[in-house]
Amino acid sequence: MDIVKTGIGLTKTIRNVGRFREILNVFWRNGFDEFIIKTNLHTKIPGIVLPKKRILAALEEDPESKTFWHSLGFRLRKSFEELGPSFIKVGQLLSTREDILDPALIEELRKLQDKVAPISFDVARAQLESSLGKKLEEVFASIDEDPIGVASIGVVYKAKLISGEDVVVKVKRPKIASHIKTDFEIIAFMIAQAEKVSTDIKYLGISRAIEDFFKSIQLELNFLLEAQNCETLKANIEKIDEEGIFKIPNIHNELSTPDVLIMEFLDGKPFTSIRNIKEEDPELEDKLGKCVKMFTHTMLVDGFFHADLHGGNFFLLKDKRIGLIDFGLMGSLSRKNRTNLVAILFALVTNNYENLVYEFLDVADYDVIPDHEVLQRDIRDALAPYLGLSVQQIDITSMTHSIVLTLSKHQIYLPREWFVIFRALMTLDGVGKSINIDLNIFEILDDQIKDVMKDLVSKETLMEEAMWIGRDAVNSARIIPRHLRWLLKEFARKKYVLDIKLNGIQKEIKQVSNGLYFLGMMVFAATLVFSGVFLLKDFDYQRLSNIPVIVYILWAIAGATIVQASVFFRQK
Repeated sequence: MDIVKTGIGLTKTIRNVGRFREILNVFWRNGFDEFIIKTNLHTKIPGIVLPKKRILAALEEDPESKTFWHSLGFRLRKSFEELGPSFIKVGQLLSTREDILDPALIEELRKLQDKVAPISFDVARAQLESSLGKKLEEVFASIDEDPIGVASIGVVYKAKLISGEDVVVKVKRPKIASHIKTDFEIIAFMIAQAEKVSTDIKYLGISRAIEDFFKSIQLELNFLLEAQNCETLKANIEKIDEEGIFKIPNIHNELSTPDVLIMEFLDGKPFTSIRNIKEEDPELEDKLGKCVKMFTHTMLVDGFFHADLHGGNFFLLKDKRIGLIDFGLMGSLSRKNRTNLVAILFALVTNNYENLVYEFLDVADYDVIPDHEVLQRDIRDALAPYLGLSVQQIDITSMTHSIVLTLSKHQIYLPREWFVIFRALMTLDGVGKSINIDLNIFEILDDQIKDVMKDLVSKETLMEEAMWIGRDAVNSARIIPRHLRWLLKEFARKKYVLDIKLNGIQKEIKQVSNGLYFLGMMVFAATLVFSGVFLLKDFDYQRLSNIPVIVYILWAIAGATIVQASVFFRQK
């Protein structure tokens, strides 16, 4: 396999030169010739021949490419569709990043959701039989050859087990893991080159988003992890779903593998196809509100939640329960992060902008420490339209969007797990709007926050926190002296020198130093004077001749010290 170095100073390599050449050709044809030339990407492959002309006809035929962002989004979408599943997955990722990209561009990229080509059933059959170690006829009574769902990682079929149970069969695309790895290496390299020539692109934080996304997609490639996610969420929901509103499918673990996932078939309508909820179920609005409460409970209390709650993953089942599918993308929060999230939400509810800023800075990533006062002012301005509104009146989607955009303006980036949280809240809010239901998510969160805050200050929680703090303190007390001793030995062995330079304040530093020196000398002189006086208590000092010589010596030294200190202090 060919290996091409990605440039001087870079340690990453691009495997599969042919794929890199193909990607450059596709982007060139779709109007990114200027980008490729400015980033010198075409110089990375010796002897590459790029097309002389790019495709202009497609742009001219697109009626929506009237603005720069529409045009850019259209060209990216065309390129991603041509380049296949990995790039479509990247496009789907970018379509969720309202915090860094223009709405017109996002609108175009969202069209990628339904643009993934299926695999042939013969390929799927071979993958299934290889993973199951059996012929299909030994496991399934029947299986539909036309997929009911197509995604960038897998394809979903409806089937019936020999036992008679209806199931869905999710099959991973062959070699998708290696293809994604190669494509993401190339994508990361292309973005790195773009960031070198444009600070605007660098501060968008796309490279961070791509890196986080690649880590998460590695988890999605293992269907056994999705099965485990499903069962964990199912167990958490069953603890609080007293009315049995939710239906999460059962997993057939005995048939599932890292490449094949077989689960119970949920017979119902996706929320995206519901037009009139009252005709479908008059109680659906109340049920969905209770589902949202359960979802926020899994987020704030359990710290494990479904992170892709769009309308296509919600189903209204024939028995009027609400079904939930697709457990590849999940979010998790540690106790500390749950505490931070509660503090952020509480600051939002109480309009405490100072605490809001400090809580965001505690969890966010940034290269340069921002100006707290300016950031606080900008956050206040961004939230001004929501002042005075009740929790029922606040649009959590637009408010969250305003906050994230303000953070991005100050080059503050939310880590992936935090953006997943806010994205989940916005997506859930959108589910209600898509079927004309006002979920009042902020009101639901307000109720949940009160319960979680009670839990955070409970006796048991405080005792547990105190125990861990004490444990950490004991460990630190034992480790710090040892490491300090090792550090000093290393300094002595290698003869390191600690050189501190304070540019711009040398004059002030010298004045302070002189003042401290003068103060120290005065204290020394005063000590000598009082020492001499102390010695006189046993002598008759009415006559100067009776004063001991030692006293004169002490006073003389004190006088010389005062003169020397005065002269030194007056020096500039």
